[in-house]
Amino acid sequence: MKTQAAKPAEVERSWFIVDAEDVVLGRMASRVASVLRGKHKPIFTPHVDTGDFVVVINADKVRVTGKKETDKLYWHYTGFPGGERSVSVEKQRAEHADRIITHAVRGMLPKGPLGRKMLKKLKVYSDNNHPHAAQKPETLKL
Repeated sequence: MKTQAAKPAEVERSWFIVDAEDVVLGRMASRVASVLRGKHKPIFTPHVDTGDFVVVINADKVRVTGKKETDKLYWHYTGFPGGERSVSVEKQRAEHADRIITHAVRGMLPKGPLGRKMLKKLKVYSDNNHPHAAQKPETLKL
């Protein structure tokens, strides 16, 4: 019996929707990363993008546990001397709520070109509205 390796042309992609309201960030992100990667399919192949599209709504209502709301910091560097900046979850939620979920999922995907390709299939919106109704997304159980 030979092992079947999926080819990029024969992968069929589905659309899933996740409501992030009152869902713990890490638990949701690990499930979303698994679907983006394609690990829920029998044709999963590590070196091929076999995953599906995921739409996350209500990103501004995602829950973090403990004191992460004020203590957890997202760091970035501007490129200038002394340009290290940090933003708390509280401030990030107010300004760019979608980046909280994107950052969590990005860390759970493979690093490199394949992981970046998988991350492009993640669509995050901070409220209930999204422009992907035509794709008829199914609800993803968490």
